[in-house]
Parts: sequence; C-alpha cells; structure tokens
Amino acid sequence: MANEEKGKKKVVTIIIDGTPYKVEKDDMTYVELVTLADPEYPQHPETTYSVTYKRGQGNKPEGTLSPGGSVKIKEGMVFNVSRTGQS
Repeated sequence: MANEEKGKKKVVTIIIDGTPYKVEKDDMTYVELVTLADPEYPQHPETTYSVTYKRGQGNKPEGTLSPGGSVKIKEGMVFNVSRTGQS
C-alpha cells in the first residue's frame, strides 16, 4: 500500500495576511506567496515585499523569506506579506 495515488496531493490551509488559502504544495516560493497576497505582483516585479512567517516546520518555526527563497509549508502556517518598496 504505497502512497502513489495519482493526482492525490496533500492540501493544507495557510494564512496570508489574515486570509486562509488552501494549497497543494510541500513548499512555496517567495513569488508564489507574494502573488497570493497581491495578484498584481507578476505585472509589477519591481515592487519588493517583506515576507515573514510563523508556525512553520519544527527546526525553523518562524523567519523571513527573501526573494528567490522558498519555505516548507505546514498546516496552519501564518504569513505576513507587506509591500516595502515602490517606484
């Protein structure tokens, strides 16, 4: 009985700026998280954001996610995404 059911991914709920999102991922990138928080972000990549999280995985329960980075996702994880730079 292997866990190899096709198309069966683990769905977890994460919170971004107080809004719950259901995601089917083991980890998420800075770009994916910022795009959930601000759907206009892909059209304005010059805008920078601060991404912090808490309730993360055991060895790194909280931290900051930098552009180009990614983080392992866990049920109930909380993210704060705020704009830090604008042109």
